[in-house]
Amino acid sequence: MFNKLSQLFKGSKPSAEQIYLEQHHIQHDETQGYIIDGVVLNTLSERMEYLSNRKLTNFNDLKQLYSAAMIINEKIDLEIANQRFVARLGNTEENLLQFKNYVKLLNDYYYEFVRDRK
Repeated sequence: MFNKLSQLFKGSKPSAEQIYLEQHHIQHDETQGYIIDGVVLNTLSERMEYLSNRKLTNFNDLKQLYSAAMIINEKIDLEIANQRFVARLGNTEENLLQFKNYVKLLNDYYYEFVRDRK
């Protein structure tokens, strides 16, 4: 009886993946995609398409995002360094840095937890 109870409590301990998602306020919704801090990332699809040189249009495929991250980060860094922002996308230094953080959080999540599953 004691063993059954102790096993029950061991099973309720959150996994490292769950802890990471909770710490960084990351959720995944089947219809909306990834949500970080209440921001539905797929609403930033136009910015994603531009920053990834049309390789990506959304945040749904973490493997592709991981592959395109270098291009995205370089393009963001270039816009910030030149202080020339794409007005039609509403780019500012603040929202580009936030976008870069979203990419980093999802890439870290992919690298740590998702990459080896497939």
